[in-house]
Amino acid sequence: MSAEAQPDIIVRPVRDVDAEALGRVHAQTWHETYDHLISKAALERISPRRMAELWTNWAHQGEDFRMSAALVDGEIVGFVGSGPARDKDAPSLRELYFIYLLAQYQGTGLGQQLFDAAVDAGEPVYLWVAEDNPRAHRFYVRNGFALDGASHTEPFLGETLTEVRFVR
Repeated sequence: MSAEAQPDIIVRPVRDVDAEALGRVHAQTWHETYDHLISKAALERISPRRMAELWTNWAHQGEDFRMSAALVDGEIVGFVGSGPARDKDAPSLRELYFIYLLAQYQGTGLGQQLFDAAVDAGEPVYLWVAEDNPRAHRFYVRNGFALDGASHTEPFLGETLTEVRFVR
């Protein structure tokens, strides 16, 4: 009888040395998430290198920001970020900026671990998510969020993306 090896899974704060890997994963998750919402031409403009440059800045924004990476067997497979609200009419002081996980790891509980690293249990928080992203909508509803009726259309990769606001 042989036991299958269990992968080593951790969620930890983002480090400087993670920028390149985060850039690659960020680009890939955007392709996986937005391929039905944004043109192929726009998605092809996503550069892992450019995303890595953004992560170099995001990694050190201060104590109010929570940026974490999910690793499976030492490889980054997802990330999350939250911090002070950016909207003038913010319904709470904390905003969940993003949570992305490679498609092959969705539904494994790793997304929940990422979420828990960025948002305290019961903490009031809000987020913007693509209007046409039912999987993400279900995830946020499971975590106590509800749509509050707010929406906006944002420029995204040279096109536009309609987002809706969830609040908890």
